[in-house]
Amino acid sequence: MGASAMHRIRCFAVGGFKINGPPETGKGPMTSKEVSDTSNKASPPQPTQAGRIETCTELIRQAMRCLENNDKECVTRKIEELVKADCHNGYVVGKEIVSSVKGVFHELWLVSDTKCRCELLRMLRDLGISRGWAGVALGMSTKMLNKWLRRCGISWKSRATRNNVIENIENMLREKFGWSETRMCEEMWRFAGVDTEAFRKYGIDPCIWLKGLEELSNLKHPYWLGLRASDLAIGKYDWGLKLELSTTNTIDAIFFAKILSAIKAPSLEIEWKKVLVGKYVSKSIALSYYVILNVNAWPWPIELDVNELVEIIEGFTNEGLAEFIAAKLDGDGRVWYNYTSVFAGFAACKDCPKSFILDVLKEVITKRFGIIGDIKSDETADELVFRGKSAVRLLRLIRPFVHHPLRRLRIELILAYYDGRISREEFRRLYEMTKYEQGRDDIKRNHGLEALVRAAPQTHTHGAIKNRNMGDD
Repeated sequence: MGASAMHRIRCFAVGGFKINGPPETGKGPMTSKEVSDTSNKASPPQPTQAGRIETCTELIRQAMRCLENNDKECVTRKIEELVKADCHNGYVVGKEIVSSVKGVFHELWLVSDTKCRCELLRMLRDLGISRGWAGVALGMSTKMLNKWLRRCGISWKSRATRNNVIENIENMLREKFGWSETRMCEEMWRFAGVDTEAFRKYGIDPCIWLKGLEELSNLKHPYWLGLRASDLAIGKYDWGLKLELSTTNTIDAIFFAKILSAIKAPSLEIEWKKVLVGKYVSKSIALSYYVILNVNAWPWPIELDVNELVEIIEGFTNEGLAEFIAAKLDGDGRVWYNYTSVFAGFAACKDCPKSFILDVLKEVITKRFGIIGDIKSDETADELVFRGKSAVRLLRLIRPFVHHPLRRLRIELILAYYDGRISREEFRRLYEMTKYEQGRDDIKRNHGLEALVRAAPQTHTHGAIKNRNMGDD
């Protein structure tokens, strides 16, 4: 048991108190042993709502008996068990159970001194309870709760978490229908015309891009600055920050939903958008995923300044720099093979404010890793391109941090070929599956909504789906 837990128990073990009202008919106060025995009999949360409610009801009953028995230590343990069993979550067990859990918390608060109240608040914070939940349970305004947190010296910041409804639906779908992120990935590849088993035959996992996404819940990872330097749009408003990624493409529709869900469950807007298909302009359905965060949640500059960006990038460790580069590739980069050599490129339109990033990226990659690239230009865009051995070296460096499904798959395939694990003939056959069809209505382009529906529900979107301008015009 940790030092903080020991301190908490000592705090609540001191002193006695009396809760108004007699015990249940025919039952006197329980001994510590009886409480311990009944605690051992309490079953863990069940996969069904009925099972969870039964568990929570039993824990609440035990907590109230602890209150009647003047045993603060016991009540504290029961509150921890209630939280860990998700009994505080109305979407799981209903409002009546949650109200009873709050009642236990409130009763303990009323009979505790300042020191013990501070320990109780600290315990709830450490258990992942929201400040809002604690405030409602205590009947406190936000101002009064903040006053108590300052008095106790507790930093209790709001956390960006997944929407509870989505988590519960996801758990049900996992249990009842066998859904998982891997199944979502498989459905995406099947829709895009990629035979996943053909890749696995050579030790290439087409769903490897999912690995490590949970680590990106921390916005301080350099990955997020790299994505901001490419496709991630950020709007700053009085009410907070809006992080947004938009696409019409099949693969990006899944990738953007998953990458934002590392922060919290994204909301979705759908609208018509004009796109270029071959020589013709056509209308396609665009998906815009966004999350709303506290105005102070974003740890990086919102507006990118060249001098500031250089200073930040140069301060990265090698791993941090590799994360930044990988995110840049995930956003507006590309990986390809033209049957003579391998290439990795980062593009920017000539008039874009972010075009200066290519020069910064070229210089820092050369300086830090000794990998040399060239900036190519045409009428509308510039592209930093690495070729041959330089491209292979760069791809090896950033591979663990690349999460775009198609780019990660190509990287794995190219490196398998360069490592001699796959023949040239098989490499070409598998690479063909990853290619876009030029000048045609390719299934990998402009079919984002269809891919999202096919791969749902594991893409984790929530909130009102807003259909903007989706009429017959």
